[in-house]
Amino acid sequence: MKAISKLLIANRGEIACRIARTARRMGISTVAIYSEADRHALHVQACDEAIFVGPAAAGQSYLNGQAIIAAASSCGADAVHPGYGFLSENAEFAAMSGDAGLVFVGPSPEAISTMGDKAEAKAVMQRAGVPVVPGYSGKTQDDKTLAAEGEKIGYPLLIKAVAGGGGRGMRIVRSAAEFAPALASARREALSAFGNGDVLLEKLVENGRHIEVQVFGDSHGNVVHLFERDCSAQRRHQKIIEEAPSPFVDEALRERLGAWAVSAASAVSYEGAGTVEFIVDESGNAYFLEMNTRLQVEHPVTEMITGLDLVEWQLRVARGEALPLRQSEITMCGHAIEARLYAEDPDNGFMPQSGLITHFEPGPSGRAIRVDSGVVTGSMVPPDYDAMVAKFIVQGADRAEAIALLQRLIADTPLFGIRTNSGFLMRLVGSDAFRKGEMTTRMIDDWIGSGGSPVHAASVTDHDFALAAIISALNPGGDWFRSSGVAETGIELQRGEERCKVLLRFERGRLVLAKVGDDAIAIDGATSDGSVLALNQQGRTVKYAYHVNGGQIAFAMNGEVLVFEEQLAPGSARAKSDPLRPVAPVTGLVTRVLVTAGSRVVEGTTLAVIEAMKMETTVAAAINGRVNLVHVVEGVQAKAGMVICEIEGVGK
Repeated sequence: MKAISKLLIANRGEIACRIARTARRMGISTVAIYSEADRHALHVQACDEAIFVGPAAAGQSYLNGQAIIAAASSCGADAVHPGYGFLSENAEFAAMSGDAGLVFVGPSPEAISTMGDKAEAKAVMQRAGVPVVPGYSGKTQDDKTLAAEGEKIGYPLLIKAVAGGGGRGMRIVRSAAEFAPALASARREALSAFGNGDVLLEKLVENGRHIEVQVFGDSHGNVVHLFERDCSAQRRHQKIIEEAPSPFVDEALRERLGAWAVSAASAVSYEGAGTVEFIVDESGNAYFLEMNTRLQVEHPVTEMITGLDLVEWQLRVARGEALPLRQSEITMCGHAIEARLYAEDPDNGFMPQSGLITHFEPGPSGRAIRVDSGVVTGSMVPPDYDAMVAKFIVQGADRAEAIALLQRLIADTPLFGIRTNSGFLMRLVGSDAFRKGEMTTRMIDDWIGSGGSPVHAASVTDHDFALAAIISALNPGGDWFRSSGVAETGIELQRGEERCKVLLRFERGRLVLAKVGDDAIAIDGATSDGSVLALNQQGRTVKYAYHVNGGQIAFAMNGEVLVFEEQLAPGSARAKSDPLRPVAPVTGLVTRVLVTAGSRVVEGTTLAVIEAMKMETTVAAAINGRVNLVHVVEGVQAKAGMVICEIEGVGK
């Protein structure tokens, strides 16, 4: 048996936090690593120790195997867990760990190398009797040979990088005329991402389902599967929603997939957690795609339906223990779904987002609901890494209950400060195709391309503008009208290219009307506590979580976070800066940030410098105090009225 008393987690974000939870429960001390961008990240706080490994660029930190091994040696760690991504499927790193006397929580370098080469993996699968997609995976890689092999396979076909994954180095080709430019593009991307430009060709399975099987092996020759997951809800080959069991797979196909997955793992004497991925056509014909030699992002859905902790299994297997259960002892209960929350803007081509999270507070996890997250309120999302920030996971007695629970969880857990795909997730889960279990791997891309799909956001309504104006007026520090008579005020808002003026009417200090053009919204009462607006109309009270940042108003509605900019008139009461929340006086580039959370300031202390029209504008503290949160980083574009930081006054 190998001792694991101190575990270095060679990763970041939610997976590092998730591994740390199980390790702590098992009595194992944990060590985080962090880059310059992650100095204050949640995973650093989640571990017992933390070691700096390099600059923000992943190649100089989280992908720097030598620096990570040195960190493990310096702190006395006896094991390293790679998580997923980064070095998790790097055979050289696994070998380096072993050479340094560390237990690598994963399969052998040989298994990683064999299954990491898609061409070699297909050959191994064919020998093991596992069906593979018809195609070409030869060593001859010149353009002429590949074009000829493409003609033999027939169109449409798929060009895939032999190394790596995540949809990079992958191109769909529908005709001979498209082949040469698609090949060149796939090679460039593969070289950039994986350092290997070799590709393989596969017959494209149209309208296919992406079904994967969780497998586990140990050093005693035991291999089991933990049923399948359906990962067909994808955008550009990137998974968005995963569920277990698959709504498409019947018991006969489940048995075949499980048997093939066990054969695949056994063929390489696999140890630890792995996933065997298949593409299944409309007739139920399944073909091997690849094997991921690591823990998957979507492993929680398997944990939910089996009641098992897969990280615990990984650590036990790494210590040399036999698998805790035999195949006949592994059972499945209920239905589980996971949705990935990405820091991206679906309304702007899914552009990755970065910046400060001003509010994100997932509730406690329970039997049926779980949020795996690498961020909380005050976390900074750097632009240097993957855009996924959290995962919503639920389990229901059946699929319908699981869908309802997921929608409730997303709606109840808004993230403010940066844009995310939460509204997109709600629309996807609510679509007829998803509810009926009819998702295929290309369906979302087809929807997006069509311009009129179930996943496109609806237009912002007059009611939405009215809500934003009500929040602005009622938010603490806003313009309350306390007249004993009738008073009115107009608030002008902008969202994207849309601009709207909302007239609010107060009677005896109570808001009674919000009017947009000819559309009047009668209100029986409205209250705000600084984070939740309670709006009463005709005896019905509806609550909206919200966040105000300077002139920016964001509120959550059915999972969608709508963001508006208040157009403040110069010299107006709301245009004046709150001394506790100093704002950018102009729109421009933040060139310097001179304070951090915890910094003490006095009146006149320079907080940040903004450059606009080739002139520098200084943002200074108006009071003595302590900085609680910093909302900007150097190099970002700040809009006029954006809050620079939050200060707690402490007197002279």
